[in-house]
Amino acid sequence: MKRSLSLASLSVATLITLSACGSSSGGDTAGTSGESSAAAAPSATAEAGTGATTEATPGSSEATAEHNDADVMFAQMMIPHHQQAVEMSDMMLSKDGISPEITDLATRIKDAQGPEIETMTGWLEAWDEPMEPEGGMDGHSMSTTGSGMGGSGSMEGMMSEDQMSELESAEGTEASRIFLESMTAHHEGAVGMAENEIENGRSPEAIELAETIATTQQAEITEMEELLAGL
Repeated sequence: MKRSLSLASLSVATLITLSACGSSSGGDTAGTSGESSAAAAPSATAEAGTGATTEATPGSSEATAEHNDADVMFAQMMIPHHQQAVEMSDMMLSKDGISPEITDLATRIKDAQGPEIETMTGWLEAWDEPMEPEGGMDGHSMSTTGSGMGGSGSMEGMMSEDQMSELESAEGTEASRIFLESMTAHHEGAVGMAENEIENGRSPEAIELAETIATTQQAEITEMEELLAGL
């Protein structure tokens, strides 16, 4: 009889132990699950926050898509305008006997306007707009006299092919004179185009670039006038 009671007591103790382990294991599992859910919630919140930030970041597809006809014309006209300025600068940098002040100016013009060409090209692609105005560049004035911009469809200050050839063949002081006089008129045209964009554009990015162009190139005009006086 005593042996039977002992076995029964042992069985009951074993069942109690197993039941306690099971309860403990279940509690741990629930706790782990709760911790995982709590950890996942901030993560989801963070991801949602990141998404909102991305949409509001300038330069995103949403921000870049905001534009009007003035922005398109600004990019279409300023790209070839910049391209000619880079070409003129390259001509000066390939010549001998040019003062360090002028070669430094040509380098700065090239280094600034090259990346701006890429930026404006990217805008036109993002806006799904052509690289040139309807009808091509031949339908727009490229005046080589005066300053400013006679309207959104003109590019004053652009050099003619003959003037570009003259600059290319010139040397020394004569080359410096042609470059400074021509680039001054060129910059004046760019400033006029930039001011038109600031007044009539909609794209915040395009307006910001126009403000940079106007400020930078106006300062360079002053610099070139001083260099011309010293030739």
